Amino acid sequence: MLTGFPNYPTGQVSEGYRVRRHTTERVDGVDVHRVALYASHDASTLKRMMNYGSFGVSAMVSGGAALRGLDALWVNYSPITVAGAQLVARHAFGVPSVVHVLDLWPDTLFAGGFASEGRAGRVLAAGLERWCRSMYGSASSVAYISPSVGETLEGRGVPRHKLHYVPMWADEGIFRPGGTSMRKTFGIDDDAIVLLYAGAMGEAQGLESLIEACRQISDPRFVCLMAGSGVTEAALRAQAEGLSNVRFIGRVTQDEMTDLMATADVNFVGLRSHALSHLTMPSKTQATLAAGKPLIVAAEGDVAGVVSASGAGFLARPGDVGSIAAAILAALGLGRPGLAPLGDRARAFYDSTFSVREGVARVEALLTDAAESGPRVSAGNLIHSTTQR
Repeated sequence: MLTGFPNYPTGQVSEGYRVRRHTTERVDGVDVHRVALYASHDASTLKRMMNYGSFGVSAMVSGGAALRGLDALWVNYSPITVAGAQLVARHAFGVPSVVHVLDLWPDTLFAGGFASEGRAGRVLAAGLERWCRSMYGSASSVAYISPSVGETLEGRGVPRHKLHYVPMWADEGIFRPGGTSMRKTFGIDDDAIVLLYAGAMGEAQGLESLIEACRQISDPRFVCLMAGSGVTEAALRAQAEGLSNVRFIGRVTQDEMTDLMATADVNFVGLRSHALSHLTMPSKTQATLAAGKPLIVAAEGDVAGVVSASGAGFLARPGDVGSIAAAILAALGLGRPGLAPLGDRARAFYDSTFSVREGVARVEALLTDAAESGPRVSAGNLIHSTTQR
């Protein structure tokens, strides 16, 4: 694996590491090559671009040699600055690659506010699109994580035979049925019906509509837990003042997530309408399904399609307070016994669609095809990944 020094999600290099040009360690039997990067995950556009760019240059210059002699390379495409290392591997060493599109570029750059519209933006977008096409063109196959992304890529000229649906999975050691409810910790009655939102609190999630929907719910059994942090957290806390059915519990460690999921009866996924919302698949979708919990989804596009296909939840219109409140009331109408079978459907759908077993099998098949059809350099080094984390 070729990667950077661990710094996600805090933007601070993890304890026990210091940034150097290149180090190698062995983790779980895998040789991990780490190269220098500028560690940052804050809201600064400049710092985020420095983070993306520094890893891209280091991976190509300091880490390129680690890619020599591979049979196939799996490229974690986000951000697209990893293209340098991919192209070195392909054109200098003859290593075929599988590009896995986790975020659609250049769309993500503009939707996230990292680049502006206008003439300069159009010039930048055109350059980035050519960059992306070079990645697609040099790859043996291009994997995508939601159906609409595949349709978009095909519309941009990626040949249909190169495109393969490979959705991402959850951390199944954490997000799984079971766990010990934390209701006593939070002072929540056993007969309460708990709606959980766990994740980033930013503009994209549209959580102010959830708070207002909770204001419309008078059922004494209802409790909404808000776990996480982000740029809108303070505003959301202020908006929820005086609401007895909304509780903010701050950030929760990964080790506590299994028990927090066990506390909930249904989970909320929100996504404000924007240019990319129809093809965005928030990772909390897979996490909720893996934990065997029903969903209330206030979003459009592919994530809404998951609810419809799985039969494991309730749909609401994004930003529509009345629609979200109606979905909450529908969940309350089923009660805890009625919600449990929806949780079973959620886990069954996860196992058949999103699981590690399914996803890894698809990735391995693509890597094997790439290795068999591409230049044969050596044997025994099939799966390597290029990523910045």
